Amino acid sequence: MELDAYLEHTADQIDRLIDRYFGAPVGELNRAASHLLTAGGKRLRPALLILAADAVRKGSSDDLMPAALAMELTHTFTLIHDDIMDRDSYRRGVPTVNHRWDEPTAILAGDVLNARAFSFLVGAVAPEAARIRATGMLAITCDELCMGQHLDMTFSSRSDVTDGEYLEMVEKKTGALYGASAAIGAVLAGASEPQIEVLYRFGLACGVAFQIQDDLIDLLAPPGTSGKDRGSDIREGKATLITILARDRGLDLSPFRRPLSEAEIEE
Repeated sequence: MELDAYLEHTADQIDRLIDRYFGAPVGELNRAASHLLTAGGKRLRPALLILAADAVRKGSSDDLMPAALAMELTHTFTLIHDDIMDRDSYRRGVPTVNHRWDEPTAILAGDVLNARAFSFLVGAVAPEAARIRATGMLAITCDELCMGQHLDMTFSSRSDVTDGEYLEMVEKKTGALYGASAAIGAVLAGASEPQIEVLYRFGLACGVAFQIQDDLIDLLAPPGTSGKDRGSDIREGKATLITILARDRGLDLSPFRRPLSEAEIEE
């Protein structure tokens, strides 16, 4: 199966599960928790879990789709909390949870998704030892995600962030969940230790590459196509490879830490 078809198949399966479990939420908090989850997405982290499982065992790994859904729930919970801290108004083409509801509701909505991620993962179709290990891996990953987000926040008040520090930050903030998705898929599929390690490193590298590309999209995507506020990284003073390289070349971005017009972004 070609990669595009593989990703489309996985995304379709995950969307079906999301519709089953989150498509008709009851209560305001459940509606807030489901809001961003049901707004679409590439579902890359679930795909990476299934891809890793398929790589180490024969036959389809569709039985691990609920575990793959846990990766998407974890990812979405981090997006909801990230939007709160960044004060973003749009994500995936819809108002952010904090914008449509309020910050306390958004915090709780993210917490709900985080808790349910563990519920789906612990119920994975796999030996008990593998499920316990996978659950522990996700817990460690959530810790890393928080550390990465904190670094991202602290970097916005510094003008001397290096590209090495940036890469360390994105390994934690973005790469960690990609790496965990691949490693957890391998663990649940019965992979050997060398296979688990190699697949973790593969996922980690994919995550770092994705974040760098996402930083470019934030600035270069045509208006209305990225589903997010264009130029938000510059406005919020975030440290990205773009802003670090701009600073190293003597460009002062501090005047742009405010809402930017399309003309200013293009310039």
